[in-house]
Amino acid sequence: MPAEQATPRTAVSVEEARAWLRIDGEAEDAALAGLIRAASGLCEQFIGQALLTRLVSETVPARGDWQRLAQRPVRSIAEVAGLPAEGAAFALPVDAYAIDIDAAGDGWVRIDRPGAAGRAIITYEAGMAADWNGVPEPIRQGILRLVAHLHAHRDAPDDAGPPAAVAALWRPFRRMRL
Repeated sequence: MPAEQATPRTAVSVEEARAWLRIDGEAEDAALAGLIRAASGLCEQFIGQALLTRLVSETVPARGDWQRLAQRPVRSIAEVAGLPAEGAAFALPVDAYAIDIDAAGDGWVRIDRPGAAGRAIITYEAGMAADWNGVPEPIRQGILRLVAHLHAHRDAPDDAGPPAAVAALWRPFRRMRL
C-alpha cells in the first residue's frame, strides 16, 4: 500500500482497517479513521513513544540544568530560541545552550546563558519511523486489533475492555519513565 493511503499521524490505513474488519464499501470510513486515530493515540501513550516522525515545538524554562524533552524518540533537535516575558522569541547563540540525544532516544536541553529569556522554545523531530512502513509490525497489529475491538463494542455496556493481545503486542516497545 502506498504511504498516502495511511491516515495522517497513524500507522494503519483506513483501507487496511476495512480489510481487517471485512467491511465492504466506504460508508464507515470516517468512523474507522476516528477509531484509528484513537487507537494510535492510545498506543503512543502506552508505549511512551511517537509512532511517526513529526516536528515538535516545546517550551521549557530557561534553566542551567538538563531538561528532558517530552516526546520521544528524538531524531534531531533543530532550533533553540529564547522567549522573554514580553516581546518576540529570538534565536539563542549556539554557545548559550547545550543539547543531547541519548542512546535511549531521549532529547535533553540545558540553557546556560538565557540572556533576557525566561523560557526557551525547542523545536525538534521525534518519532519511531519516517513513514508507516517503518513502524514495527506488532505495533501495527495491536492498533488493528484495538480498532476492531472498538468497532465491535461501540457503546456496549458489557464491554470488558480491549483484548489482552493488544497489550502483549505493544509491551516489548513500552518505554516508561520513573
